[in-house]
Amino acid sequence: MSFNHNLPDESRPPRKSLRLTPPFGYKYLKPIGITLFFALSYLAGCLAAMRFSPEAAMSYDVSSAIAPAAENWGLSFQEDGKPPVANATFDELKQYDAYYAEDTDEKKIYLTFDCGYENGNTEALLDALKKHKASAAFFVVGNFISTSPELVKRMHEEGHTVGNHTYRHPDMSQISTEEAFEKELKDVEDLYKEITGEEMTRYYRPPQGKYSTENLRMAKEMGYHTFFWSLAYVDWYQDDQPSHEEAFDKLLGRIHPGAIVLLHSTSSTNAEILDELLGKWEEMGYTFHGLDELIKKTE
Repeated sequence: MSFNHNLPDESRPPRKSLRLTPPFGYKYLKPIGITLFFALSYLAGCLAAMRFSPEAAMSYDVSSAIAPAAENWGLSFQEDGKPPVANATFDELKQYDAYYAEDTDEKKIYLTFDCGYENGNTEALLDALKKHKASAAFFVVGNFISTSPELVKRMHEEGHTVGNHTYRHPDMSQISTEEAFEKELKDVEDLYKEITGEEMTRYYRPPQGKYSTENLRMAKEMGYHTFFWSLAYVDWYQDDQPSHEEAFDKLLGRIHPGAIVLLHSTSSTNAEILDELLGKWEEMGYTFHGLDELIKKTE
């Protein structure tokens, strides 16, 4: 299973508006112009009605007129130590119970790990977290739960949150039916309960950071909170792991107050440096917090 995240430092900047140019001749413009005229007239009438009717203005939902489009989660870092500019704002995400960081000046870190499969590094990560008394969220897929039930139990027993990263790790933005969307999350829930005897915490992370507003709506209606991230780095290629220096450069230089940090449990570099990394963040004045706290802070 491969993970091809569009990561903050590698991804495109926040989305730009599109400029559409008609690929046809002038003779076709007249009938289109007439159609456009009536469409604009209708819109103007709606806006005029809202101008004189506060109730109508408050109830008008602009997003309902826009077809949901698939997005790749992306960030643009402007300055080290400061939150990046994201695809969506805190307020835009909040309406879907979704988050990518906390809007705060407090030096708080929310640690998260994506777990697609187990290759021997997770125990070292858990050991480092235990040493520093740091809570984290592990977003697991169906394969990880099936093959590594004891690690899942350990996560739960040591106070970490086990979140939902879908059963098969598909591109969820291409799933259009509620039935198929729900099945991806429900199958993970059922496995988790079978192993732990507990209901899974309804925290969701879209695989590869691919999503649509319709996906976010579906997740919210299932009772889920969706979590993106504000700091990550290329750590998932087993045969091309970053050096310790490269990892520290990204993870120390770009840490910021309220960060949701994404790391992969498959990374041998992460397993080797996490103890030292957590210590360095602590020396910088940061403390570690669970995603539960982030939700309470923003609701």
